[in-house]
Amino acid sequence: MGVALLAWGRFFGPHGERVTVPAPVDGRGAPWLLDFLATHVRALRNVGFTAIQLPPTSKAQGGAGPGCDGYGVFDPRDIGSKSQQGSVATRYGTRASLTRLVAVAHACDIDVYLDLVLHQRSGENGGPGVFRYLGADGQSLNGRHATSPGWFRGVPPDDLPDDDVPSPPNDFPFGRELSYQRCRPPRVTIEDALDFGEWVFRTTGADGARFDDVKGTWAPFVREFMTHGVMASKFFYSEYFDGNRAILNGWATQPPLNGRSLVADFPMHWALQSACDGGNARALDGAGYTSWRPDLTCTFVDNPDTDTSPGQQVISNKLLAYAFLLSVEGYPFVYGKDYFPSSVWPGAYGLKPWIDNLVWIHEHLANGPSSGRFLDDKVIVLNRIGAPGLLTALNFDTMNARTISCQTAFGANVQLQDYSGHHDDIRTDGNGVASFTIPSNVFSKGQSYLCFSRAGLNLASIRHPRHTTQTIFGAADLDTLPAGNAETETARIWVEQGSRIVIEVSLDRHGVPAGGSLKVTVTDAQGHSVVEAVCSGDHVSAEGTAGATGEHHIRVAGRQLPEHGAPFSVDVTYLAPQIV
Repeated sequence: MGVALLAWGRFFGPHGERVTVPAPVDGRGAPWLLDFLATHVRALRNVGFTAIQLPPTSKAQGGAGPGCDGYGVFDPRDIGSKSQQGSVATRYGTRASLTRLVAVAHACDIDVYLDLVLHQRSGENGGPGVFRYLGADGQSLNGRHATSPGWFRGVPPDDLPDDDVPSPPNDFPFGRELSYQRCRPPRVTIEDALDFGEWVFRTTGADGARFDDVKGTWAPFVREFMTHGVMASKFFYSEYFDGNRAILNGWATQPPLNGRSLVADFPMHWALQSACDGGNARALDGAGYTSWRPDLTCTFVDNPDTDTSPGQQVISNKLLAYAFLLSVEGYPFVYGKDYFPSSVWPGAYGLKPWIDNLVWIHEHLANGPSSGRFLDDKVIVLNRIGAPGLLTALNFDTMNARTISCQTAFGANVQLQDYSGHHDDIRTDGNGVASFTIPSNVFSKGQSYLCFSRAGLNLASIRHPRHTTQTIFGAADLDTLPAGNAETETARIWVEQGSRIVIEVSLDRHGVPAGGSLKVTVTDAQGHSVVEAVCSGDHVSAEGTAGATGEHHIRVAGRQLPEHGAPFSVDVTYLAPQIV
């Protein structure tokens, strides 16, 4: 399934407060996260990563402030384009940075997953349960869709009862909790969420999403959201924060979800914590929901919640955790704070060199089901039996190296190489048995692992650059103004030299006279026209070829359009450069 990078982290400030990744507003020269990632996606793909998971990129209470992690969503349709909550950018950057990152990632053959927070809102500004948003003019509070008390549970005068969520005792509001089952008027919150989902996926071109806090969300709505419109073709995985495999299995496989979404494998996290912090290899035997349904699990060592929650994080031997995670089945997510060095994010753990190697091992060697080959209190050996085969051995003993002989699936008299670099080559005997010595886990450095496969494999990660399609929606209640008769710039895109650009223009002709039209022009950085389309009906398309690599501008200009403008949309398909 590939390997994803959970591409951010939480850190502790000087007074013990939680701080998300550094940002320019901190005054220390750090870039926006979205810009930082755009400069790293090519290197990530070269290593073998296939996807990146973003934090929530909607405007949250606190705007770009250091404590704002995006989960206290204020305006879901503000992805860094409106001056609200004290900033235009979110904590992670601007809308332009987000759309550029997605396009550059696609050019490097990396998927991008959003983090969708549909459980709660924070920062009401019109009284209890009332959220009002800026519209496209940046001044009027006419943004789509203003809420009312009937959208949320327990807010007077409606005082809605709780929805029938999967785990009522563990349903915490985290702000104002949206009601999808019992909202007033009926379905108002569902229709708002479906409209938002269509808008955000088409605007960004993202490939999928993490769905936050499904444990506290009415499951029929979760299913409807994931199967509606453009969302039906997207990848989804869900945060069901529970360590019970049977509960995860019931939510994921039974109605209404019926396997539509993968789930974060919290049971695997707890097993890794027990093994790594307690030195207990047996905790990894049949670990996690992955051992039941690897096709439905996203596995992880730590994430921004567990890493900064006392008693939940993996303290020791994280490399052993990653050696296990990137050897077994499931869809592994590498935590960005574990991956990047402290020179990038102060407080990050800097495991990149070893994780890069393990990502290569996962992508090229770890195929097929797992077979246990050896297990005691301190050592576990697993064999992935799909070609070319992988034999992974972990030693949690901090005092002793361990010499192991075990059956393998490689066959007789096969030369094996340790692709972790910790052991010389070995050869299976006439019965397919391998013998090797796992180094001790001295000082709990977590480097006491071996990863054997057939010798001489030298496989590169292959990129398949792909185009991105993103939509510009011009509407008074969104973040781009309707088209007027004066020319205005509506967006910028970053395009690779010589690549094809296609635009598809739609004009809402309600109130537009018969002679009214909309011209859309794509120009390069020097102002030269690359693509031009004039929409005199409902729809028109055009294409052209980019000249130089770099920033291109999309401009619209109307003719005989109403004074208040006309709503429109522009789908633009293009290939971004791999390096920005």
